[in-house]
Amino acid sequence: MGRSLGRRFRWFWAAYAVSAFGTWLAFDAFALIAILALDAGPTEVSVLAAAGLAVGAVVAVPLGPWVEFRRKRPVMIAMDVIRFAALMSVPTAYVLGRLSFAQLLVVAVVVGAADIAFTAASGACLKALVRSEDLLVANGRFEATTWTATALGPPLGTAAIGLVGPVASVAVNAASFLLSAAGIRAIGGREPRPARPAAPPRPGAGDLLEGWRHILASPALRPLFFNTVLVSGLIMAVSPLLAVLMLGDLGFAPWQYGLAFGVPCVGGLIGSRLARPLLARFGQHKVMRTAGTLRACWPLGLAFVHPGPTGLFLVIAVELGLITCMGVFNPVFATYRLEQLPPDRIVRTLSAWSITSKATIATMTGLWGLLAGLTSPRTAIAIAGLLLLTTSLLLPRYDRTPPLKNADQAPPERRTLA
Repeated sequence: MGRSLGRRFRWFWAAYAVSAFGTWLAFDAFALIAILALDAGPTEVSVLAAAGLAVGAVVAVPLGPWVEFRRKRPVMIAMDVIRFAALMSVPTAYVLGRLSFAQLLVVAVVVGAADIAFTAASGACLKALVRSEDLLVANGRFEATTWTATALGPPLGTAAIGLVGPVASVAVNAASFLLSAAGIRAIGGREPRPARPAAPPRPGAGDLLEGWRHILASPALRPLFFNTVLVSGLIMAVSPLLAVLMLGDLGFAPWQYGLAFGVPCVGGLIGSRLARPLLARFGQHKVMRTAGTLRACWPLGLAFVHPGPTGLFLVIAVELGLITCMGVFNPVFATYRLEQLPPDRIVRTLSAWSITSKATIATMTGLWGLLAGLTSPRTAIAIAGLLLLTTSLLLPRYDRTPPLKNADQAPPERRTLA
């Protein structure tokens, strides 16, 4: 029987689950709307994916310092409400016959900025809700929930697109954020207001630099920062190109496209369940390095996708291998990162990390869209796969966590894994 983390955590987990299912139900919804309803090509689809992330990251720059010294749950509720309102504008405009590519760009920007603020606040919220020795268990549950939602969401969402039109899944995603806000409110209890420094930080890029300084000054976090940012950027850069390749050039139906990314997510469930026993046997560093290396080996196979059942099976097999490795790596990495962060820097550091990641994804998505336009989507996917093979060189080769002066002061998970 799984360890109980308390009623308040269960509400937080429920809020996360409902928004995760909504998000994955709307998997690549904007790309599909652009392709199927607005006749967009590979460059336009890449611009849509990149612009929302890039401008959203810029808008989010002042949010990290602003959130740091405020209660986190009200911020998270506000971000959920903002995402609901922005996303609901899409089906409304579609029904009225007024939906445009420009509106999709604006909504992507608003949702991207709100995502960054919500994610940073949720990390601090989680660390306050559970004991340090329970962080891996909590992150493992979030990881399992993510992959369950990812397994079920894309097939159901793309099936809904085929039945009732391309914006149905966006409306459901919007509603999920309202339910998430209700779940966060139900956590209850008094959330203490974070202590402010003598000179309160001014919300801006200068104060957010503290997050980047902490990352770059940390021998434990710095290599993982560069590795995770580049891996995410290269994987996400090919996503719109693969959508164009499969739905356009190769003639796959939307439900097949959703199936290709839904079925492999069972690997995420497997990986998240394996993370804890692997960690207990091999230790934190070895698990992160091995799973982090293996997850970069799979995406090159996507360059060889071809029409028909065997092509669909190839995509499923590649995604299954990739997602299983990610299912092991992600909860171990997320727990390790939280362990390295002092309470008064969590939000700013996670904001800096998230902004860098989203800006990198945006830049690479835009560049790969141009590359696909100059060559072909398949060639651009192959180049990304080759570059991913080199990212394992950025993983730390040994445990750089500073040794503790007294081993008895280590949290239980550190004593167990030493």
